[in-house]
Amino acid sequence: MLSNIFTGIFDTTGETVIAVPQFILCIVVSLMIGAFITWVYTYKSRYTASFAITLAMLPAVVCIVIMMVNGNVGAGVAVAGTFSLVRFRSVPGTAKEIGTIFLAMAAGLIAGMGYLGFAVLFSLIMGLVMLMLNITGFGTHKKATNDKTLKITIPEDLNYGEVFDDLFEQYLTRCEVIAVKTSNMGSLYKLTYHITLKDQKQEKKFIDELRCRNGNLEISIMQQEVNVNEL
Repeated sequence: MLSNIFTGIFDTTGETVIAVPQFILCIVVSLMIGAFITWVYTYKSRYTASFAITLAMLPAVVCIVIMMVNGNVGAGVAVAGTFSLVRFRSVPGTAKEIGTIFLAMAAGLIAGMGYLGFAVLFSLIMGLVMLMLNITGFGTHKKATNDKTLKITIPEDLNYGEVFDDLFEQYLTRCEVIAVKTSNMGSLYKLTYHITLKDQKQEKKFIDELRCRNGNLEISIMQQEVNVNEL
């Protein structure tokens, strides 16, 4: 009985046409797999509704295509080429999104081949692994909250190359100049730094001392953004 679960429902020598009940069964299982993968992906993650809907339907779409080309090598090669040309999103996704898309496609491919048991087992294993990694925060930088973007406006007669060095050494573990630009007809300079604070609680004191150096001009500190379009 257990061995029959992991056999292909199309593994018969004389069958050339997929029966309607088998077709519906594959689609239903693929949709259930898609719903499960979508739930795992969206758990404690930022996502868009359009991506979640697409991810839920993707295994069923791949399943249908594979069923239609089952046994036809030429059609299979053509489908593989088509998949390589499809852009799933207008903007390049994160590594997590791309990996989840491949996971959904792999599950749909297995279901389309008729191995429904293996498709469900594969989705459960990979989904639980992804869920566990999300819960444990695997790969998350523990001190990411101390990584900030600092923007300082200074008058043109202030030498920004060294005027803040002692404060940076006192309050920061890392400081990197990202951009320097002029404004207000060249009378002001706007500096942008990527910094890492030694102690989050000292942020206000750090800003107050910077204000004493830049003539109480505009200063802003914000959470450092990670480029979501990069892997």
